[in-house]
Amino acid sequence: MKVLKIATVALLLVAGGCKEKKKAEKGTIIPIISLIKDQVAHIDTSLYTIMKITRIDSVRNDTAYIERSQFRQAANDFLSLPDISMPEFYGRYKEEDTYDETLGRVVFTYTAKNPDQEEVQKEELLVKPDPPNDKVTSLIITTVRITKDSLIEKKLLWSMDQSFQVTTTKQYPSKPETISTFNVVWNEKEY
Repeated sequence: MKVLKIATVALLLVAGGCKEKKKAEKGTIIPIISLIKDQVAHIDTSLYTIMKITRIDSVRNDTAYIERSQFRQAANDFLSLPDISMPEFYGRYKEEDTYDETLGRVVFTYTAKNPDQEEVQKEELLVKPDPPNDKVTSLIITTVRITKDSLIEKKLLWSMDQSFQVTTTKQYPSKPETISTFNVVWNEKEY
């Protein structure tokens, strides 16, 4: 009887270990899209002054204030990204975490294993370690979209509680590439 109990406990431990292993194999990608949605929801109810700065090919073209009601549309490049933390993306991204001593940040990096098949090429999440109050400080996302007549690469940077930037590089056949950047600032702190 004692042997049966020990065998049952051992079997439960092995089964439990298998479940944990499967859980780890599914991925632990941090849901960046939900972090951005939380930021947008906060700004929707804030009293921040929001400014948009647009540049095309490194020339400052336009600076304008935007209303809170326009903020969600300005952030659409982030909000329309596929959420790679969802189950359909399990196994499609390589996960890596490192500590950058210069920045004093832990960097979680998710890189597409097959870049030709993914719009989101890379996501990086920078976290300021301060247990138990770790804080996400920045999100960096690179996307590539290929159409029949162009290649469009976007580099997106979201500085939590401060600003975001979208840099778009477009390449058309037999034409020079164009680079446009816009920043949206609502609570940028001076360094």
